[in-house]
Amino acid sequence: MSDHPVARSEVGVIGGVGPAATVCFLDLVVRHTAADRDQDHVDLVVLQHATIPDRTAYILGRSQDDPGPVMAADARRLERLGVGFVVVPCNTAHHFTDEVAAAVDVPVLSIVDETVDEVVARPGVTRVGVLATSGTLAAQVYQRAFDARGVQVLVPDVADQDLVMGIIYDQVKAGLPADVATMHAVADRLRERGADVVVLGCTELSVVAAAHDLLADDRYVDSLDVLARRTVERAGHPLR
Repeated sequence: MSDHPVARSEVGVIGGVGPAATVCFLDLVVRHTAADRDQDHVDLVVLQHATIPDRTAYILGRSQDDPGPVMAADARRLERLGVGFVVVPCNTAHHFTDEVAAAVDVPVLSIVDETVDEVVARPGVTRVGVLATSGTLAAQVYQRAFDARGVQVLVPDVADQDLVMGIIYDQVKAGLPADVATMHAVADRLRERGADVVVLGCTELSVVAAAHDLLADDRYVDSLDVLARRTVERAGHPLR
């Protein structure tokens, strides 16, 4: 009899978007896997492709460098290596998911769709605050996904969004300590406006969440943590 009767899939990861978020994702996958030995963990093929063009800059029209074809090519590379499905640990990259999915025959697991599923499964959630890059918000990926499920999305005002972008780009992506107090304050203002939960819809904010145990507060839902758990399950492994 096989030690592992459940079919398992090797996971392809289009990473580097950003680098710290990808490392955080890999750590979360390990932590969420019920494993007693090395061989019980998820097999992953990781492209830490940090030079993929900036997703937010392209979406906002500040750059002509389209990350979509680059990520599609990465997906094809991973498919050739035999992965069973692909994940992209970046919310802003979700804007390009259709292009990536069209480039391969294997499934692409969506960080946005999985996060939305997680939130709507909670009883009584009718309004959700979203902390994300300006590119993610401009692309309306969370707004459309939640609207389709009957949940209203609240986003920071202009001043607070500047604060969020400062944390993402000037602190986490720059390798500097994050201003956690400011992040909490922005989230609190979304809650004051009626948000039942606040989604960390940027994987740089997930890095902050992991470092400061923000998920001890169940009013936060972290998209990267959700993606890590769903990746473990989709790969055929039990959750810890």
